[in-house]
Amino acid sequence: MQSSSFKLINNYNVDDSFYKFIETEVVDGLGIETEDFFNSLFSIQDKLKQENDELLNVRIDMQDKIDQWHIENKDKYVFEEYKQFLEKIGYLLPEPEDFSIDVGKVADEISKIAGPQLVVPVSNERFLLNAVNARWGSLFDAFYGTNAIPNRGGLAKSFAHNLRRVNKTAEIACDFLDEVVPLKGASYRQINCLEKHPNQLIFKLNNGQYASLIDNEKYVGTNDNGGVLLKNNNLHIEVILDQDISYHPSGIFDVILESAITTIVDFEDSASTVSNDEKIQAYRNYLGLIRGNLESTFIKNGETLTRQLNEDIAFKDSQSKKASLSGITAILVRHVGIHMTSNLVQDVNGEEIYEGVIDAMVTALIALHKIKHSRTNDDSNMYVVKPKLHGPKEVAFTVKLFSLVEKELGLEDRTIKIGIMDEERRTSVNLKACIKEAKDRVIFINTGFLDRTGDEIHTSMLAGPMRCKELIKEEEWYPAYEKNNVSIGLQCGFYQKAQIGKGMWAQPDQMREMLDTKLMHLEAGASCAWVPSPTAATLHATHYHCIDVYSRQQQMMRDLKSDRDTILHVPFLKNPDELSADKVVTEIENNAHSILGYVVRWIDQGIGCSKVQNLEHIGLMEDRATLRISSQHMANWLHHKVCTPEQVMKAFEKMAVVVDEQNRNDPNYINMAPGYDGYAYLASLALVFEGKDQPNGYTIGILKKFREKVLNS
Repeated sequence: MQSSSFKLINNYNVDDSFYKFIETEVVDGLGIETEDFFNSLFSIQDKLKQENDELLNVRIDMQDKIDQWHIENKDKYVFEEYKQFLEKIGYLLPEPEDFSIDVGKVADEISKIAGPQLVVPVSNERFLLNAVNARWGSLFDAFYGTNAIPNRGGLAKSFAHNLRRVNKTAEIACDFLDEVVPLKGASYRQINCLEKHPNQLIFKLNNGQYASLIDNEKYVGTNDNGGVLLKNNNLHIEVILDQDISYHPSGIFDVILESAITTIVDFEDSASTVSNDEKIQAYRNYLGLIRGNLESTFIKNGETLTRQLNEDIAFKDSQSKKASLSGITAILVRHVGIHMTSNLVQDVNGEEIYEGVIDAMVTALIALHKIKHSRTNDDSNMYVVKPKLHGPKEVAFTVKLFSLVEKELGLEDRTIKIGIMDEERRTSVNLKACIKEAKDRVIFINTGFLDRTGDEIHTSMLAGPMRCKELIKEEEWYPAYEKNNVSIGLQCGFYQKAQIGKGMWAQPDQMREMLDTKLMHLEAGASCAWVPSPTAATLHATHYHCIDVYSRQQQMMRDLKSDRDTILHVPFLKNPDELSADKVVTEIENNAHSILGYVVRWIDQGIGCSKVQNLEHIGLMEDRATLRISSQHMANWLHHKVCTPEQVMKAFEKMAVVVDEQNRNDPNYINMAPGYDGYAYLASLALVFEGKDQPNGYTIGILKKFREKVLNS
């Protein structure tokens, strides 16, 4: 149920539970009074409300003008005329002169260490701890427990089979070590034990001889567990030696890789926080994470387990001096977009205030627990990823918001850094201008196919029918968009100052395929890329040992080119009349299945990110970005009569039966068929049949409306 008790403070109504949370849990030890905090929040809301309103109105006005242009120019689309029109309405802006970002000191994980990145919903304590603790992972476990090695073992397999798999795992891990931290004239397969030697790493081999590293600079030190710490491309490797080598030929028991380097703690697309209580709990989880006392207790295989944050890893360096490495990832936090409002606070008219303002104030207040109590040499920044920004004025607005928060909370100027998600079309084509507005704060840009394509479809909704969803990637705008993001980032001085990221590998069970393909993100110059799990982070980390991203970026900087024109080309469906009836049915059934599989958990169970089986029964990690592209694609085909409403309804009914069957083992699942009248099913239909009219094609409005019906039923 929604919280209904409010506290009146200076003409604003504050949810009573929210007020108590700030008063009893957050401000303790910060020297800040609760009412002072809320008055600061109200002051920022008052200062920014009109500008926030106007920015959203600009989005509507531009979309109306674009829609009207497409109506007037139907069947006579000329690209140069289209481009001139976008320039005239201020959608496409002149590119600024060259500049370089200057963000001051930031964490090495942001500026100097290229590696995997995780995104995790803040609303799930267990997943949150798993992600932040994924700084280190076992390469043996990652190979053994996934399809990275075919025919993985299990209880049903014989001991001999599993032993062969263990040996194969050890062999592959040794091959990896031979490639990235090689020995002189020997292989890690030959290692027997460590030979003590000052300042140098020497292994005794199983033939009685000795071997050392080709590059002794890669030797970092040893820990108390007999592990040897190495470093390659600024990433650490721990080689754990085995005192009992009877079950595999190498003397190596395990290889632990520094895996996920950064984690985006997400209040947005992967989280479902509709009720006030859900949002407060999300803030509470973030508070526990920052203060270091977050815990999760759960039952696994009949055993009750409690998970906490990892401790730092102590070791002795090559000079036998005590040192330590972080046991957790560096933390970024993703706020909601500027279009969202929250019932946590209501204005004098009873209207919800902007949730982005609340996110900024509350998470910054929480961050004070780290900043005020950090050692002088610690990184004292706060890293905020801001999604769903449309163009440079919205970036400038966000910078203004962060500056006001800093002043109200007594933070130093530029403490709050910003990550700009390049996931909206008006940001993509004006990326350089967007970065310039945040040049003294920006520490992250990235690309993402799903949201970016969702906005591509919505922006050009009336232009014509779009290609089949998966084929949109084959259109020229998409590779130009991916390349442009990296080129602009490097032009603006991101090299060893800020992250350039690439999107998610969405198939958590297909690790062999990820290993075979995700190397391309590093080759494209990305210093981080999203992966769906800690295990995937460990496997993806091997790529960053094989390719030095910063060397790759240096190569790319010799010939940087941007291509805004190509990004503006609309991915039209060629010859829609030639699209077969079977292909139409297949496409809308795939979309309907994707929508239902995600929405049924969001609406009925409040799960914002989950592994959803596709029609081939392959699990895909999905959040609202997946929903946006699928619903917008179906809405586009409906509008242009590629398919009929009757076909869409038939597809949804057919796919509801499939989704019900795929979830038959979930005790909390509520079937959609044969009634087809549950809130989840009705929400799915609304996302398509009302999709054309949703602001920017976002799904949150419909999802919240139907989730509230469940919470209040």
